[in-house]
Amino acid sequence: MAGLVPAIHVLPVARMSAANAGRAAPDFAALHPGYGPCYIFPMNAATRDILRKVENWPEEDQNELAALAREIEARRTGVYVLSEDEKAVIAEARREPFVSDDEMAQFWKRHGVR
Repeated sequence: MAGLVPAIHVLPVARMSAANAGRAAPDFAALHPGYGPCYIFPMNAATRDILRKVENWPEEDQNELAALAREIEARRTGVYVLSEDEKAVIAEARREPFVSDDEMAQFWKRHGVR
């Protein structure tokens, strides 16, 4: 596994200062001896490099990357986790009234489907 290193090092939330919350962190293991890696699975150098750059991307691009990552994770695990936007759209759709079967039959007939 040459070239692979632990993915992310973090401090417990109680030890993080408010000024640094949400910022990309330097190597916490080097800065704070005694704290180990949060994830033990290695991340390759190319992935680590691009993730460092993501912090400077516009929010729209970061959201796009997050959506792609959710799709990859869903493919790997068989579980898709809805984004907050997707949850909101579903909630809104559930509040809307449904049409009756008769209305749908008329719609399809009007459009030559049935």
